[in-house]
Amino acid sequence: MAKEAVTLKPSGLAWRLVKDQFISEFQMQTAYQEARSKGRTFVQHLVEEKILDSRRIAVVAAQEFGVPLLDLDAFDLSALPLNLVDERLINKHRALPLMRRGNRLFLAVSDPTNEQALEEIRFNTGLTTEPILVEDAKLGAAIHQAIQAQDTSMVGDFADAELEKLEIEGGEEDDTENPDAAVDEAPIVRYVNKILVDAITSGASDIHFEPFEKFFRIRFRQDGLLREVANPPLNIANRLTSRLKVMSRMNIAERRVPQDGRIKLKLSRNRDIDFRVNTLPTLYGEKIVLRILDSSAAQVGVDQLGFEPEQRKAFLKAIQKPYGMILVTGPTGSGKTVSLYTALNLLNRPEVNISTVEDPVEIQVPGINQVNLNPKSGLTFAAALRAFLRQDPDIIMVGEIRDLETAEIAVKAAQTGHLVLSTLHTNDAPQTLTRLANMGVPPFNIASSVLLIMAQRLVRRLCPHCRQLLDLPRETLLEEGFTDQEIDAGLSIYGPVGCDKCNKGYRGRVGIFQVMPVSEETSRLILEGGNAMQLAEQARREGISDLRTSGLRKVKAGITSLEEVNRVTTD
Repeated sequence: MAKEAVTLKPSGLAWRLVKDQFISEFQMQTAYQEARSKGRTFVQHLVEEKILDSRRIAVVAAQEFGVPLLDLDAFDLSALPLNLVDERLINKHRALPLMRRGNRLFLAVSDPTNEQALEEIRFNTGLTTEPILVEDAKLGAAIHQAIQAQDTSMVGDFADAELEKLEIEGGEEDDTENPDAAVDEAPIVRYVNKILVDAITSGASDIHFEPFEKFFRIRFRQDGLLREVANPPLNIANRLTSRLKVMSRMNIAERRVPQDGRIKLKLSRNRDIDFRVNTLPTLYGEKIVLRILDSSAAQVGVDQLGFEPEQRKAFLKAIQKPYGMILVTGPTGSGKTVSLYTALNLLNRPEVNISTVEDPVEIQVPGINQVNLNPKSGLTFAAALRAFLRQDPDIIMVGEIRDLETAEIAVKAAQTGHLVLSTLHTNDAPQTLTRLANMGVPPFNIASSVLLIMAQRLVRRLCPHCRQLLDLPRETLLEEGFTDQEIDAGLSIYGPVGCDKCNKGYRGRVGIFQVMPVSEETSRLILEGGNAMQLAEQARREGISDLRTSGLRKVKAGITSLEEVNRVTTD
């Protein structure tokens, strides 16, 4: 969700912090300007930039303005009355509904003097709004968790009868061309809808419907790995396939060539889920894969991506530049799109023109001009880029740089006053620079346009409820890449177990990153035609962690396991 511009008029809390000499007036005005440029509230900016402690701000505000201070940890986030306030207003003002008493609505806020927030929510709900003061550090996470908990609860509460009535945007349910009649019969509709709902509830990223000679299989991809969830009778395979094709506006009579489609499933007033659908003819029927495109994935915030402090600082510094190119690299499914849209959400303001071209658009964001690639009609990455440059853009996002023509136009845009974000498929950050050179981009253009390259992978998070401490020999730890100093200081290495709250010992995923700003010395190496090994050595001299080092730090912190890091990285 796009963050709206923060008002430049300082609040009463800001002036109180100045009066009590916690910050100077210059610091306060500077913080307001920077908060506005980054799409944050003033208090959020103070906390995230470590200018003031979240707890200190809350205590000062409570004492000065006579507003009660409560701990959000004491509330059951899944039971909050979120349905009373539009989700857009909750995110815009960082105001979380806590409870309703008659016509009074109590809101958790970190700045009780933000009259605009209280008034806009009062107008929207028709209820008298009362501020309850909470720590800003806990507020952002609580808002995200509460909204997710409510949506998950609503999804899990669907009864069989309600599964038939789920609101779906897709093709017209016209069965005239269907060789398999009754694709819209109630049992098939319920079964398909239940599979979709179960996938969303379990946090799956993809659903695979796979026909074989003697059986039919449905699998979910959860936390990056496939898991079998159902084996429906083989005699209903064609009806399931036809139902999915009808829902996604495909030609159900055509079974000889691959097709692409899309489904939108409305789960609640505040949450829609899009599915990107692809069919592929196989020996025993059509395999159908649904990619779940949840726009809320791009709203987790930069702090939830998994950056180390220096990586986060370099990333935020690069996206605030007025022009240049930022490249994200990694294999399919490594979280590149979420990282790019996290940046775009931070940059998405009314005064900025942002355009993206993707194949296809996976995450829809209000306020951003998004274009779907359509090579059949001549709408390629290069064609879209040329059109963007005639429409006064500030920021351009290209789904992938695949060829020299696209690379040249993107470089030209980055050199002529535009911020360009894109992806490439390489193994690490240094190889991205040599990949551009191998495409045919002149070294001086690479050196003058690329600001930062970020390689990333996703590793599964260990379940905090059941992870177990491992006793590994010193030799094994040294072989894995830990140093003598780290081992002597005491390492706590955890492994997966499995419980009723996780999936075989893991729950969710987190990114590991190699964030490489292009320094003057790196630019010199590029101009001299340096290879990937030389560029990687220069990155090491500059203290830039490679992917494996970043992964080992998360192992050391107890976030993931050694086997996960070994699965996605190499020594």
